[in-house]
Amino acid sequence: MVTELLQKYIWLVQTFVRAGERGLSLDEIADRWERRFDSAYSRRTFNNHREAVEQVFGITIGCNRSTNRYFIEYSADVSDESAETAWLINTFTVNSMLSLGKERLSGRVSVEDIPSGHIYLTSIMEAMTENHEIVIGYRKYTSSEESRYTLRPYAVKEVAKRWYLVAYCIEREALRVYGLDRITSLETTDKIFDMPRGFDVDEEFATSYGIYLPEGRAQTIVFRTTPKEALYLRDLPIHGSQKELNVREVHSLGLVAEAEMVYFSIFVCPNTDLVMEFCRRGGRLEVLAPGEVRAAVAGELRQAAAQYGAELA
Repeated sequence: MVTELLQKYIWLVQTFVRAGERGLSLDEIADRWERRFDSAYSRRTFNNHREAVEQVFGITIGCNRSTNRYFIEYSADVSDESAETAWLINTFTVNSMLSLGKERLSGRVSVEDIPSGHIYLTSIMEAMTENHEIVIGYRKYTSSEESRYTLRPYAVKEVAKRWYLVAYCIEREALRVYGLDRITSLETTDKIFDMPRGFDVDEEFATSYGIYLPEGRAQTIVFRTTPKEALYLRDLPIHGSQKELNVREVHSLGLVAEAEMVYFSIFVCPNTDLVMEFCRRGGRLEVLAPGEVRAAVAGELRQAAAQYGAELA
C-alpha cells in the first residue's frame, strides 16, 4: 500500500500531466489540492513536494516566470506509456486504486501477484528520498540463516515481477542487489549518506540481463526467430540494446541469412538468466553466436529433453 505522502506526490504529477503544456498557477494547484484532500495547500508545502517529486521520480516541476505558471519539464516522457517513470507512477497508482476499490470492483479486475514490494518498497523509497542508511534482515533462498546488512539504498529496480534494491553494502564494501521478497526486517537509521555523483541505475545495468550486475565483458549475441516470434520481440525486446538485423548485417557477421527467418542482436554480459530466457522460447528462437552462449543454451535444452526420455523419441 502506498503511503499517504507518496500518494500525494503521484497525485501532483498526474495533475500536471493532465494540465499539459499550459501548466497551472499556484492558485489553480491549491484549488485542486483542497478539493482532493480537503486541506489548505501553502506555497512552502508545494515547493517541498516539488523537490520530493524530483528526488523520488526524477520529474522536474518547473515555473514559467513570465506567466507564473508551473509545468512538468519534458512532460512527453512522463505521459509516454513506455517511459520507465510513467510505468513507476502507474504501478503505484494502480496498486493504490486496486486497494481502495477492492470491494467495488470485486470480480472485475484480475492482476498477477507480485511477491515483493508490498511491504518494504515504500519504506525504501522514503529512505532514498532523504538518503538515509537502512539496516535489513535478509535470508537468501539458498540459506536458512538470516544475515543483517547496513545499506545505502541507491535505487530500486523491477525485473520479472519482482522488486529489487540496488544498494552499497557497508559490510561487503561493494554494490549489491537484494530481492525485496527476501528482506525479513527493515529499519531506517538517522545516518545520512552521499549519493555517488552521476549514479544512474539504468547505466549501471546497461549491459546486464535481468537483475545481475554486469560481470565480465559484454558481447554481441546474435539470434534468429520465426516471423511470428519476431512480432512479440519487436513489441517487448529481450534487452534494451536489441537491434533487428538486415541481410547485409547478417552477412557481415559471417552468417547466412535465411529468407524466412528474422535476425536480431543484443549487446550484454551473458548470464544464466539470459540462457534460460532463450530456452524459454524453445524452437521459436535459435542463438547463432557467440559459440559459448549457443552451447550453453543447447546444453540446457539437451538436459531438459533427457528428463523426458522416450517421450521425445
